[in-house]
Amino acid sequence: MPIGFRILPRARQVDAATAERFRALPVANISDCMSRMTAGGPRLRPMHSGGVLSGPALTVKTRPGDNLMIHKAIGLAQPGDVIVVDAGGDLTNALIGELMLAQMVKKNLGGIVINGAIRDSGAIRAQDFPVYAAGVTHRGPYKDGPGEINVTIALDGMVIEPGDLIVGDEDGLLCVPFDDVAALEAATLAKNAAEQKTIAAIADDSNDTAWVDAALRRNGCEGL
Repeated sequence: MPIGFRILPRARQVDAATAERFRALPVANISDCMSRMTAGGPRLRPMHSGGVLSGPALTVKTRPGDNLMIHKAIGLAQPGDVIVVDAGGDLTNALIGELMLAQMVKKNLGGIVINGAIRDSGAIRAQDFPVYAAGVTHRGPYKDGPGEINVTIALDGMVIEPGDLIVGDEDGLLCVPFDDVAALEAATLAKNAAEQKTIAAIADDSNDTAWVDAALRRNGCEGL
């Protein structure tokens, strides 16, 4: 099987119930619980009208400007899957548009992430099917390959294995490794609960901000 032009099976994936629970968790809270060390890059922004992304990754690696393997991935994907495409970040040619969007919506997929460009941005922006991309161009793609499906990919240093959990909201994207899902769910729930307590304290003027001056003193700030 030639490296660079192959389709592999997906050995494991997060389940639908787990993906659904993560929809209620802000990506920023999950990121904090991952020590703020992981991110998909600030260029990957939501292109749709709004709505949370959460589902198992079906990974695609393709040469810049070519979407043959993305078409194949759509055909292979199961309901709830998030197709995650490493296209090298090139914005010369769009890799999906309105027609491919319609296919993904019809199959009830979880969304698509493209480290590359889209087109038909108005149609994409008009609906809530999650689409994240790095840019927009009217120039269409090639359909020749090569490419790979269900291989390890990386987006701006964020490593994604097939079946990992992909989450996204207005703040951006995050990959939760398959083996860390349970621990991160518990930690994020606790983090979010703590933030809600802080918001309530701000509302009733009981929020303790003594830590600010303590940090300034600890770091040698003058003028306190």
